[in-house]
Amino acid sequence: MAQAGMPVLLSLSLLLPNGTDRNVRATLKTSEPYRRDLVGLGAGVRITQRNLPHWTIPGSAIYWITFRLADSIPMETLRAWRQSREAWLQAHPQPWDAKTWDEYDELFGDRFESWLDQGNGSRALAKPEIRGVVRDCLMRFNNERLVVQAAVIMPTHVHALLQPLGQYAVAALLRGIKGASARQANQLLGASGAFWHDESYDHIVRSNEQLWHYYRYIENNPRKAGLRADEYWLYKAEAAGAGG
Repeated sequence: MAQAGMPVLLSLSLLLPNGTDRNVRATLKTSEPYRRDLVGLGAGVRITQRNLPHWTIPGSAIYWITFRLADSIPMETLRAWRQSREAWLQAHPQPWDAKTWDEYDELFGDRFESWLDQGNGSRALAKPEIRGVVRDCLMRFNNERLVVQAAVIMPTHVHALLQPLGQYAVAALLRGIKGASARQANQLLGASGAFWHDESYDHIVRSNEQLWHYYRYIENNPRKAGLRADEYWLYKAEAAGAGG
């Protein structure tokens, strides 16, 4: 049952195989429960892809966003992940049913989350001054260009529920947030080169139930990772029943 004051959300999913065309467009039938195997080609939802797929939709959809530090997952780990993923894709030719999609998400999406929570690499975001830069860039245009429904800055990555406003696209908003914060963070660290990994994980929230699942995930992520209070920043909009 939908919570009072929360939007009724469009239904979509994420994580497509690398073979998906970068400019494919898909139609979503919002009048019936969403099934990933019913998504067809047409106008409506735009999917773009580099190494990760990105779904965008006009209007006031809410996106589950993850972006991470460039050194947060070791290259050898990523290499093994890609090899495992390619082998799985060869054994599971499309089209997929909902059960197969869920298996794919669990094997290749949830695994990323567990690696991020291990806190590998520089853990630059555990430093208050660096975390403050990222917080300020994330919140700079809150309620102007986007609504930050909830967010957590962990030592190696950021999770957020973002709702673009007006004609602002989630990809452009993320480029601004990541670009500005990377420049300022590198200045403070006396560093150069990549601060963030160039790809971000974005997922259109499919239902109110899923929205509240992500709220709880953001709230519980620091505790799950065993962080001290001075190692993270947590924000939840008042509509979610909590302050910043």
